[in-house]
Amino acid sequence: MNAPEPIAADDDDIGEIHPLFRGAPSSTDFRKLRKRLVREVRSAIDTYDMIRPGDRWLVCLSGGKDSYTMLAILHELQWRGLLPVEILACNLDQGQPGFPATVLPEFLTDRHVAHRIEYQDTYSIVKEKVPAGRTYCALCSRLRRGNLYRIAREERCSAVVLGHHRDDILETFFMNLFHGGRLASMPPKLLNEEGDLNVLRPLAFVAESDCEKFTRAMNYPVIPCDLCGSPEGLQRAQVKKLLDEWESRSPGRRQVMFRALMNVRPSHLPDPSLFDFTALDPNGSHFSEISPPKLREH
Repeated sequence: MNAPEPIAADDDDIGEIHPLFRGAPSSTDFRKLRKRLVREVRSAIDTYDMIRPGDRWLVCLSGGKDSYTMLAILHELQWRGLLPVEILACNLDQGQPGFPATVLPEFLTDRHVAHRIEYQDTYSIVKEKVPAGRTYCALCSRLRRGNLYRIAREERCSAVVLGHHRDDILETFFMNLFHGGRLASMPPKLLNEEGDLNVLRPLAFVAESDCEKFTRAMNYPVIPCDLCGSPEGLQRAQVKKLLDEWESRSPGRRQVMFRALMNVRPSHLPDPSLFDFTALDPNGSHFSEISPPKLREH
């Protein structure tokens, strides 16, 4: 059977274009939400030049609301002819007690999504290495990342695609500002340390609340990220609460702050590695910004 002919990105006909959208609500609110997600993901992909000819993407699926949203919207863009890459969904089962191991394989098979399920008991390693009462997240993330890179290479993928959204990026920025002593966040696109894989975040412009609305409306089988019983990262929880309070007092504050991250002025920051302050001359020498190094994982 031939694939359906791609349609324009602004076409009003956004019904069941892929089994991932089976049972999608027909309400006006949902249609607007879905169009907004498509527009924002496409914008992030274009803004950060995420696509290369012949790409094969390893799309990481945790079973959370964000990764479900990403998987569905990427398939919609692919169907529309706006994402000319091959998509392979991947779930890394890390052996957490109570993890519903059959949920994602059954979901992906039922929705005709090409996928790979990998089992690696990193949970036992984290339990052994991390003292009682400390959060597991940092070590767990490093082990997960290493396994995902390995899988990407085995599957001949050029990119590892993660479901971090706009709010994750903002929270990480403030975590680094308050606790790390640096201005840094999650870049929408970076090169891994080995230089052979891009790490992409196509939800960079998407609000967390929209991911929640989308997965709830689609009734996807969301798996919570608290199965390991690890204490919630207190610092990140505090930052999230702070951003929530700002947003409640001044709706739209998150988006304003995110726009600020895209409007950096090195000449107005006291970092001599980004701006050549020695070249400033009252007789009229022009500003000289120092080209930043090629973005790599750190």
